Amino acid sequence: MTNTMIGLDTAKSVFQLHIVDAAGGVTRRKLRRDELIPFFERHPRCRIVMEACGAAHHWGRVLTALGHEVSLIAPEAVRPFVKRGRKNDAADAAAICEATARPNIKFVPIKTPDQQAILALHTARSLLVKQQTMIVNAVRGLASEFGLTAPQGISKMDELKASVEGDDDLPDAARSVLNTLFQQLTSLSKQIEALEERIVLHARTNETARRLATIPGVGPTTSSLLAATIADISVFPSARHFAAWLGLVPRQFSTGGKTRLGRITKAGNTEIRRLLVLGATSMVRRAEHWRSALGQWVRSALGRRPTRLVTVALANKMARIAWALMSHNEIYRPTRNMSVAT
Repeated sequence: MTNTMIGLDTAKSVFQLHIVDAAGGVTRRKLRRDELIPFFERHPRCRIVMEACGAAHHWGRVLTALGHEVSLIAPEAVRPFVKRGRKNDAADAAAICEATARPNIKFVPIKTPDQQAILALHTARSLLVKQQTMIVNAVRGLASEFGLTAPQGISKMDELKASVEGDDDLPDAARSVLNTLFQQLTSLSKQIEALEERIVLHARTNETARRLATIPGVGPTTSSLLAATIADISVFPSARHFAAWLGLVPRQFSTGGKTRLGRITKAGNTEIRRLLVLGATSMVRRAEHWRSALGQWVRSALGRRPTRLVTVALANKMARIAWALMSHNEIYRPTRNMSVAT
């Protein structure tokens, strides 16, 4: 293994290499996609660093199999080192090397194909759910133009469909359009259901996901996504680091020895944060019947703080509990509250 470090900026067709040798000399190379593997097969074993993305995990596995030491670095850690006004692939590759040389830089573990396959299920489900929401909103909007409405909720679409079919005054063209959207909605619902069945199967068979599912407010979808996303929990030194990675800690505006905290940063994985907040929302709604120390904390916080703030704070606690369970291979054991909730 040589002391050479290569910053590799990946792309669909052309890859930029920023090569720094042991003496500090710099060489730049541009390779086509079909030239990349032959180049690294011939190149002496070295350290290769890439920005973490979906394709980077694939190339990380391929280059590791060739004997190289591969590291993935978070894009936000690279961004400050891209020279202003010189944003291009070559500059990105140079910034990767510059960022890697800095102390305390954290690297992203390379995911396995199985982990990425589960994440593909979640990505597809999230996309279809968004499309489902768009179609529901479109149907409601179009139907309301003809005086047809229904209560909120996707489960009420059957009522709206019955209203469309039973309205004799509705023009045939409008009826045809709405029926087309109803058919699309039915198809999407079946596809989402099929994906969710596979996600639930993963949540029930994966050991990490099963432990995470013991946390109040964490269902199969959340536990499966956490288990597939977090390849190595030891990357996060503490529960607070994990919560901060998910963007569930307050943004700081501190100066002159005065600490000012704002809204949460919303950094990191958006989907995990969204699912944790949704789970926390469901638990806050049933806080009156939640008989544990955490339930008592929620009820106490609701008496002092706005509901939304308590919900996000609970999501933060859920993230920290998830870190503890993954770090110590434990299940969630609630501390019972002596007082009885009414």
